[in-house]
Amino acid sequence: MSKEKKLRIIPLGGLGEVGKNMMAYEYQDDILVVDAGLMFPENDMLGIDYIIPDFEYLHDKSHRVRGIVITHGHEDHIGAIHHVLERVPAPVYASPLTRGLIEVKLARRGMANKVELNTLRAGETVQIGPFKVETFHVCHSIPDGFGLGITTPAGFVVHTGDFKLDHTPVDGWPTDYAKLAEFSQRGVDILLADSTNAERPGWTPSERVIGPALDRVFEAAPGRIIIATFASLISRMQQVADAAIKHKRKLAFVGTSMVDNAKIARKMGYLQVPDETLVSIEEALNLPDSQVVLMCTGSQGEPSSIIGRLSTGTNRQFDLKAGDTVILSSHPIPGNEEGVSKTINRMLRRGANVIYDAIAPVHVSGHASQEEQKLLLNLVRPKYFIPIHGELRQLTRHAALAREVGIPAENILVIENGQVVELVDGKPRLAERIPGGYVFVEGQSIGEVDDDVMREREKLARSGIFLINLSLDKYSGRLLDEPEIITRGFISPDDAEALIPQVQKRVMEIVNGGGLSQEKVLEDTVRTLLYNETKRRPMVFVTMTKV
Repeated sequence: MSKEKKLRIIPLGGLGEVGKNMMAYEYQDDILVVDAGLMFPENDMLGIDYIIPDFEYLHDKSHRVRGIVITHGHEDHIGAIHHVLERVPAPVYASPLTRGLIEVKLARRGMANKVELNTLRAGETVQIGPFKVETFHVCHSIPDGFGLGITTPAGFVVHTGDFKLDHTPVDGWPTDYAKLAEFSQRGVDILLADSTNAERPGWTPSERVIGPALDRVFEAAPGRIIIATFASLISRMQQVADAAIKHKRKLAFVGTSMVDNAKIARKMGYLQVPDETLVSIEEALNLPDSQVVLMCTGSQGEPSSIIGRLSTGTNRQFDLKAGDTVILSSHPIPGNEEGVSKTINRMLRRGANVIYDAIAPVHVSGHASQEEQKLLLNLVRPKYFIPIHGELRQLTRHAALAREVGIPAENILVIENGQVVELVDGKPRLAERIPGGYVFVEGQSIGEVDDDVMREREKLARSGIFLINLSLDKYSGRLLDEPEIITRGFISPDDAEALIPQVQKRVMEIVNGGGLSQEKVLEDTVRTLLYNETKRRPMVFVTMTKV
């Protein structure tokens, strides 16, 4: 097999989880990257702001990356772009709206003029090194998304990005079936397709169902309407604006990301809201409640978001009040269900009427369900298939759908992040495994928090901390004072009154008896004592000051 005809497909994110989508295609000395997204932290990832792909594979190959193509403007596809560009300063190719959203993101980090951004419209073709990239429009819950047909000397690959087959999209621009049929005629060697809704039977409802649902909510709402969704969900902004106009309400966007994205979408013509309908948050708060719609982030129950803070009464600019109607216009991301439920309960306690997906169709997915996925497979008729974008259970289910429509099981590759696939003369084979885990971002720290730190945080959160501070005579090694003991998150003050003297007594016996050889011995002894008394295992630390 000649080295010249080998395309390496390298999943860096999005295969094994929902989010942080990133794929690299490598042919000889040239690399094409598709998407650079983030993922929201799961419940047990304490303190983490978000997660980005592990793209260490590209660090020493940045000079070989010919371009980064972004399929659409959602955070799980563009959220890590600034992190990637800091290490891999390659040209970026994106549709007009996606480019605008990326510019906003880069400007916030002082990178606006340091990156080569290229506009690529759906239906256009661009040559990026040895990769001939053809774009085709796809429906999703944001305008201006596209999938890719990538022609390489080793074979022809179709990469769908996120898609749904909506025949009546809000913007009137359906998925480009003709282009997909043309690809099929040419012969698609390998298809990589979105698996997010592979467990959901039937068809994903059209975005159009949301308009009537919003109308009904607007009609019934006596006071303010507060709508939470993702800041990049431009099509939802348009639907809310349309409802506000129809029901003679003023609309205010709240929060930096929501305001910035709305501004760029209006400027580029993707969001049409008359000037007289749009007001600032300050103006909105001075209007009668029945004339106001506020649109903000926080539909995933994130504690630091506006909805998160409203639910706990800690939002600075305004507070929830009885008579408010809150609409959560999104599905909970897998892992966020508990946080969303708690947020809803807190808002109900504060007197708000909360509308969410289980009550009214105020959100529909932007991803294809099973029948659409089968239609796409039948339309494209690839020789080989790799399900992408989803947890392993979703990738596996998508593979089962592919078998149902006649793709042989041996021609389907279910892989996860880091598993390299080599396409040689149109035939794929598994190659080596590279790192493909999580890179945690917390404040200014990127990748410094690892799994060990996360496990420590879990332990602290589960059983608390027990700290013993000893003052010792540096010559005799005997205690100068009673051991000072501080506990946090372990036991109540009342219980501590009974337990701490026991621990102090035992520590004094060990230290003054000369049995202390090292801090670890003391820690283990105290740990055993605490477990025997409480059946709990706090983290025990001993500090010594020698005087």
